[in-house]
Amino acid sequence: MPEQAALKKNRSAMKRARQAEVRGLRNKSIKTELKTLTKSVENEVANKNGEGVKAAFKKAISAIDKAAKKGIIHKNTASRRVSRLTRLVNSMSPSEAA
Repeated sequence: MPEQAALKKNRSAMKRARQAEVRGLRNKSIKTELKTLTKSVENEVANKNGEGVKAAFKKAISAIDKAAKKGIIHKNTASRRVSRLTRLVNSMSPSEAA
C-alpha cells in the first residue's frame, strides 16, 4: 500500500483534501454505474431482447452524457463509448430488434 502524503497544516489545504476525497468517491460511484449500464446493454443485445435493448441503451446514453457534462469523463471518451454502444445495438438485425 503506498504511503500517504504528510497531513496538510493550513485550513484551506485540509478543506481541499476533504473535498477531493468526497468528489473522488462520487466520481467512482458514477463511473461504476456507467460500467453497469454498459454491461446491461451488452447483455440485452446478447439475449436478443429488442425492447430491453432500447430501454437499456437510452438509460446508458443518458448517464454517459451526464457524466461528460459534469467532467467525470472526458467528452471524447463519452463520444467513443456512445459510438461503440450504438454500433453494438445496430449490429442486431431488424427482426431481432423488433
